[in-house]
Order: sequence, then C-alpha cells, then structure tokens
Amino acid sequence: MSDTEIAAVKNAKADGRGWHKLLFGLAAVAVGVFVAWRLGLFDLLTVDNIDRLDAWFDSLGWWAPVAFVVLWVVASVFFLPGLPITIAGGLVFGAVWGTVWTTVGANLGAIAAFLVGRYAARGMVEGMLEKNGALRKIDGGVRNQGWRMLLITRLVPIFPFNIQNYVYGLTDIPLKTYVLVTLPCMIPATVAFNFAAGSVRTGDFTKTLWYLGIAAVFFVLLSLIPGWVGKRFAADNLTRVD
Repeated sequence: MSDTEIAAVKNAKADGRGWHKLLFGLAAVAVGVFVAWRLGLFDLLTVDNIDRLDAWFDSLGWWAPVAFVVLWVVASVFFLPGLPITIAGGLVFGAVWGTVWTTVGANLGAIAAFLVGRYAARGMVEGMLEKNGALRKIDGGVRNQGWRMLLITRLVPIFPFNIQNYVYGLTDIPLKTYVLVTLPCMIPATVAFNFAAGSVRTGDFTKTLWYLGIAAVFFVLLSLIPGWVGKRFAADNLTRVD
C-alpha cells in the first residue's frame, strides 16, 4: 500500500472518530436533558416562575442589568452553576440583551474569582491543587504553553469553569491575558443558550425561527470546537492526567 493510500485510510479513520465523538456528545446531551426532566428541574421554567422572575427584574427598572451582573459575580465566586443564570438572562432580557448582560456578568465573575484565588484565598486553592492531579495540569500547562493552556481549558470541557477561575489565579498568567482569552471563549456558549432561551418569549414566529437557527449554529460550533482545539494545540497531551 502506498503512502498516499495509508494517509487516506488514516484520515478516514480520524473522520470516523470525529463523527463518533459528535454522536457521543449528542447522546450525552440527550441523557442530561432526560435526567433533568426526571429530577423536575424543568418545572422551574414554568410560566408562573418565569413571570415572577420577569416581574422581579422589571420592578428593578434600570437596576435590573446591574442586579443580573452582580448575580453572575456571586455565582462565580461561590461556585454556583452558571447555566440556569444564562437561561434566565435569555428569558428575562431577550436573546440579544441576555447575551450582552451574560457576557458582562460571566466575565466580571471570572475576573473576581481569579483575583480572589490570586490574592484572598490562595490557601484554599492550593489545597484543591494538591488533592487534584487534573488541576495541577493547568499550572504545568501554563508554564509550558502560556495563554494556549487557558484557551484549551476554556474551549474543551475538561475542567469545571468556576474552579478554573480560581486555579488560574495561582498561575503566572497575567490578568490582562486572562481577560483577553476568556472573553471570546465564552461567547459561543453564551450566544447559543441565550438565543435558545430567548426564542421562547419572542411572540413572533419568524423571530423565533431566526433565534432557534442562530442557537443551533452555535450549538453545532460548540460540538466541533473541542476537536479543532485538540488537533491544533494538542489538548489531549497537555491535559491528560497520568
């Protein structure tokens, strides 16, 4: 068999693995949705709950975005899950402004946790590093790869996002670099979830279809990013736990 034929076989196998990973990812999402449904998490998104949430933010007037951003900062600092807040942003503020305020809040929250990890809670974070070999990979990866390690861990869902914020505070990565890399890495998921949530309350069938289409494009993008990052920056080698 010629070198060209061998290369073609290898590429075909790689493409097959890519499809397998995509299908596995979709299956994992489906399982997650099923589990959330069985646990009754979707009951929190009933019309009554959404209306109460909407009314509460409306009562704040111009302070509503500020309250939402503060909520994001608190969630980031205290390890609270960000997905429900993201969805709430799309439902309350709409797809576009939900994306804007989620981007602002999530990034300020990430910066706040980074600074807490660097200056106020070093002992706690160092303890987490000692107990978790995977997290120690971040510190070693930053020393070897710099900002590329941050890019990998932001785009490839290997490490919990909120814990990353603290751990990076212990590394040598500059705050400016941390912010400039973190911001664009958050945008795809922020757009996907906010437009998906915002489509529920548009009141316009055409706009709903547009929002769902935009969300679908970004969800597909999110499913493809890990593979691209892994090939481009050898993420598997950098983040593999021995």
